[in-house]
Amino acid sequence: MTTSPNSVSRDSFAGATLDDRYRLDGLIGRGGMASVYRGVDLALGRPVAVKVFAEAAEGIDDAERRRSETALLASLSHRALVRLYDASRDPATDREFLVMELVEGRDLRETLRLGALGPADAADMLADVAEALHVIHERGIVHRDVKPANVLLEPAHLPSRTWNAKLADFGIARLIDDARITRAGLLVGTPGYLSPEQVTGRPPTPAADVYALGLLVLESRTGETPFPGPAAEAASARLVRDPDIPESLGTDWVALLRAMTAREAADRPSALDVAVAAGQLDRGTDGARPATAPTIAIADVAAAPTMAVDGHAASVAPATADGAAPEAAAPVETAATRVLPAPDRSFFAAPVAASQQPEGRARARERERSADGERRWVRPTIAIALLVTIGVVVFTLLQSALSTPATNTTPEPLPSVPGDLGVHLEQLDEAVSGG
Repeated sequence: MTTSPNSVSRDSFAGATLDDRYRLDGLIGRGGMASVYRGVDLALGRPVAVKVFAEAAEGIDDAERRRSETALLASLSHRALVRLYDASRDPATDREFLVMELVEGRDLRETLRLGALGPADAADMLADVAEALHVIHERGIVHRDVKPANVLLEPAHLPSRTWNAKLADFGIARLIDDARITRAGLLVGTPGYLSPEQVTGRPPTPAADVYALGLLVLESRTGETPFPGPAAEAASARLVRDPDIPESLGTDWVALLRAMTAREAADRPSALDVAVAAGQLDRGTDGARPATAPTIAIADVAAAPTMAVDGHAASVAPATADGAAPEAAAPVETAATRVLPAPDRSFFAAPVAASQQPEGRARARERERSADGERRWVRPTIAIALLVTIGVVVFTLLQSALSTPATNTTPEPLPSVPGDLGVHLEQLDEAVSGG
């Protein structure tokens, strides 16, 4: 059960210890059939929620049946179900009670007092509760009282979600004898959310829970009760008309809610179908993943070409032969689809001169610096080459002079070399001849 900042602080059972194990610390909320307390399991030292039934709802007389039903309900483990820990009767007060998981947060009834839910929060809540209903329907349990007070909202730990929804009070009809409740003038269910078949007294089926969930979600989106007015009037109104579903909610929301609130039970989808459909609903601008946004298959990323988008590289799937975009792959349920920003269309304009583009100007400056460096190295390189050439020529002349016979006193003239090199060679030749 859920805690509330507006909880009543005093009650006749506050401070009592039931069955010498569960201490009741304060009242959380009260209904026509039971009161819910924040408590402590003294044996395990953990916080719990304890639902103490009114005398009119007494009916768990068979201890063996109580144990078997409690074992069944306690075996249902799901993140969107409030866990049932124990069900017993307190000998001192002669009151029956249930011990459940304590959920810190608000219930949906209190949350709707602050205003309607956005499409993203409503879609998340719908998916959670529909999945929880699917789990209990698979075990042959019909909730029969799906209403905002029984949807508990636990703060989420992910930034993409506001809270996680949990369904409470499932299976109470199995623990409480229906005949006892009927004789006491009570009905399992809240008039504002009863299905048409429940209003006419027919046994409820899982389709009744789907109908109630449809009314609950419609109220969550619009902030208004689908069938307002006194209990009898509200209950009978659904026998002659369907709830008003505003077209402004969007075509996908309208289609799903109309199917869930069909007056004939056979025309409604199953809880599993609703849970799947909730993941495809338009989530608007508060966390939407547009249905038209392409999803890239992981296996195709390596082969996909790369396109620069807003200064970053992004893999995109290649187009088909006719130029159409490839069919989007099925989104991974646990992975959020990231929509890349639209590229600047100037990126695809006709190319301009390289020196006018930022990268072109940088490359031009780099080439200028390289040219300056090359010019700085040209002069020393020419000087070195000149000295090496002179050295080679001198070595050749010396070797030639030493190897020439003594009788040959007239050396052959050197070839004419233009420029400064030629002058140096002539001077060298004179020096050698004079020596």
